[in-house]
Amino acid sequence: MIIVTSSIIAGKTIRQSLGLVRGNTIRARHLGRDIMAILRMIVGGEIEDYTKMMAESREQALDRMIAEARALGANAITDVRFSTSYLASGAAEILVFGTAVIAE
Repeated sequence: MIIVTSSIIAGKTIRQSLGLVRGNTIRARHLGRDIMAILRMIVGGEIEDYTKMMAESREQALDRMIAEARALGANAITDVRFSTSYLASGAAEILVFGTAVIAE
């Protein structure tokens, strides 16, 4: 599956647009991680547990978007974008969306 953030794919011709595809996941923070995060904020530096959690969330959202595109018969996704929104205290949604296409 080809995934690009542009509306074109270098060296390919888009033969058909199949429409919007998306994938999302909602993750909540963990109390133990929050305690470590507070300590990290005091001394400074990266909060590695949260970095890992967000990376895993993005991958899960991407996997879900790709599955939706494959179900439509696409072999590529163009104009891919990520969005993050906070739903409640300690919970965030990661959304990825793009256009499913058939490219040759």
